Amino acid sequence: MYVALGVLLLVSAFFAISETAMMALNRYRLRHLVKKGQRAARLTAALLGRTDRLLAMVLIGNTLINVAISLLVGLIAARLLGAGEYVLLAATAAASFFIVVFSEITPKIIGARFPDQIALPSSYILTALLKIFMPVIWFVNLFVRALLALMRIKPVAQGEHQFSMEELRTLVLEGGHYIPAKHQTIMVNLFELENLTVDDTMTPRPQIEGVDISDKIEDIRNTIATAHHTRLVVYEGGTENVIGIVHVRKVLNASRREPLTKEALREVMREPYFIPEGTGLLQQLQNFQENQRYLALVVDEYGEVQGVVTLQDILEEIVGEFTSQSPSSGTMFRKQDDGTVIVEGSCTLRLLNRKLGFKFPLDGPKTINGLVVERLEDIPETGVSVKIAGYPIEIMQTQDKMVKVVRIHPTIRPAQNS
Repeated sequence: MYVALGVLLLVSAFFAISETAMMALNRYRLRHLVKKGQRAARLTAALLGRTDRLLAMVLIGNTLINVAISLLVGLIAARLLGAGEYVLLAATAAASFFIVVFSEITPKIIGARFPDQIALPSSYILTALLKIFMPVIWFVNLFVRALLALMRIKPVAQGEHQFSMEELRTLVLEGGHYIPAKHQTIMVNLFELENLTVDDTMTPRPQIEGVDISDKIEDIRNTIATAHHTRLVVYEGGTENVIGIVHVRKVLNASRREPLTKEALREVMREPYFIPEGTGLLQQLQNFQENQRYLALVVDEYGEVQGVVTLQDILEEIVGEFTSQSPSSGTMFRKQDDGTVIVEGSCTLRLLNRKLGFKFPLDGPKTINGLVVERLEDIPETGVSVKIAGYPIEIMQTQDKMVKVVRIHPTIRPAQNS
């Protein structure tokens, strides 16, 4: 009897440990092993594909074994201590103790701790048992499905659950031990890219580097020769009248044959590519690919140019900034010895957050000028101070109905309105 009791406890423990391991198994790792052709992985995936059958078999087997253990412990107690109510009570308590400790808690803890090492080998035995007890399982599941139908509960099909973008982002963040830090950063940036538009990363119109074709040809040549970008906007009279985009390399090739003229410049320039403000960055990335363009002019609802966005701007949102950049971005702010930062009013909030670690809100105005004006609801005078997102901001210069220069104290404080 003692040998039989030990065997029953082991069988019950096998059902408990295999059930827990199966449920705790990483489904994505399992799919990877299935693609590699592992037979144990294929058997495990087949078992998990019909969890109703798997759970029915495990619970039926476990229940029968536990009942047998209780009866066997009762027989052993009666043989050793005789019949009686107290003996029966002691036998029940002993059977419950053995089952809970040796066949439930301990095996399930082990199964949850080592799901891969246990679930895959167990699949061979579970698959064989499933075939043997299939008639019994089918009969039991008839009543289960009928009961679920009465309660209007529809079983969830395997693989029906789909992750949201936030869930995928959390999955990537929690996988830091398995994903290199740089790869993790790129994937997180991709998720955040869906919530960004071209307005968040474009170069504002006052900072657009371009060529005014109405200038003297000598001035045009100097502008092209000293340009910091490979593609320049060509306008006539002002940036509100853009007439084309020119590649500096094409201009240099044309000037090798003969001196550069305005007519030659018009011949090598390309038609401007306009996009509406508010276009999502992911959508614009696809548009650049489909149209084979690298630079787009962002226009508002009235058709006025608001800024320029390039393919590099979008790529930098994903992989980080490249080493080459326009000097204008470096002159947008200047760190002072006292820890404060002098910032141009046209500097974007995203640039400040990325370069200096500020936490300015990005769901409203795009520049520090717009943020200050929105908060004060007026054009402030020089010397006025305001606290935004916990940062004291001092207006140092205003001009042409806008804030030109501010001083930001980078002391991080709890975000609050003022």
